[in-house]
Amino acid sequence: MQNGKERPPIRIALVGHRFMGAAHANAWRQVARFFVDCPFEPVLAVLCGRDEADLARAARRYGFEAISTDWREAVARHDVDVVDVCTPGDLHAPIALAAAAAGKVVLCEKPLANSVAEASRLVDAVRQAGVTNMVCHNYRRLPAVALARRWIEAGRIGRIRHFRGTYLQDWLVDAEHPRTWRLERARAGSGALGDLGAHVVDLARWLVGEIEAVCGLVETFVAERPLEGGGRGAVDVDDAALALLRFEGGAIGTLEATRVAPGRKNHNRFEINGSRGSIAFDLERLNEIELFEHEGPDAGFRRVLATDPGHPYLEAWWPPGHGLGYEHGFTHTVLDLLRAHAAGERPRPDFADALATQRVLEAIERSASAGRWLRTDAEPDPG
Repeated sequence: MQNGKERPPIRIALVGHRFMGAAHANAWRQVARFFVDCPFEPVLAVLCGRDEADLARAARRYGFEAISTDWREAVARHDVDVVDVCTPGDLHAPIALAAAAAGKVVLCEKPLANSVAEASRLVDAVRQAGVTNMVCHNYRRLPAVALARRWIEAGRIGRIRHFRGTYLQDWLVDAEHPRTWRLERARAGSGALGDLGAHVVDLARWLVGEIEAVCGLVETFVAERPLEGGGRGAVDVDDAALALLRFEGGAIGTLEATRVAPGRKNHNRFEINGSRGSIAFDLERLNEIELFEHEGPDAGFRRVLATDPGHPYLEAWWPPGHGLGYEHGFTHTVLDLLRAHAAGERPRPDFADALATQRVLEAIERSASAGRWLRTDAEPDPG
């Protein structure tokens, strides 16, 4: 119910049902239960995947009405309003292109595409079709991170001078870990750079501003890994990526992304230093944000627990001090998508934002190969 009236239904086709599919399915189930101003009632219409038996089990678990092993059939259904893409990266473009051509709202996991060229095609397609489109950068929607954005816009830390962003994981430390799709360039586009670095770049762009130039370094430490069917296969993506950043507004920054940092499970941290203060955040303490804004002998960072009703998104959840979790960022993402769609507004980050992020990622990789600074708007060298 919304303002005493029944919400109009909006029917969802979710393509992909494993890790990200589960997170997205949960978000669609929860959003209208908790946010009374959610403008639509999401209906889980069809879940898509390749293994029919596994797919059927997932559909029962998540509460979908139907399943399909053919994403084309699901996208073309007249009773589907939203196509939510949670597949490996090589399928993002064909599915999103088909969804736009069919006039559907499109939500796509990050990174939007495996190349700038693909991302550009997608931006053109959604613009020509006039469809609502969004890329799921769920970390923007954590209350603590949204609070940091609010503070920056209010001038609490002054003019931004430094950004430091790191995203560290350790699931590939073992050299005998199998080569999954995330380790194949043809499917994933890149390694830690696109998988984790995309989040860092998106947060940097959202909190600080556009990135105009980069100097990158990428490294693959394990050149081949076991194949699931036996034998070994080459790894043609990076295990780790680093970059120096220069922002259009004058700030400078650093980016580090790796999946081979022992002991780091999901260490997504940023620190932003301004002329009057600083902000620091760590995803592994996701209900907290650190703020420094006072000089003096006893000055220091103070911890703010981002769980009060006046903090972003908290009006729908629990009493102060009762923290939220990883999954809530996805719920807030689909909420903002539905609000924007109902209002005829542009949800952010949309495909155009994702293209800007892709330009930064691709520039980092080209810079690493060239061994020099590159502008993010520079065209690749011919040949």
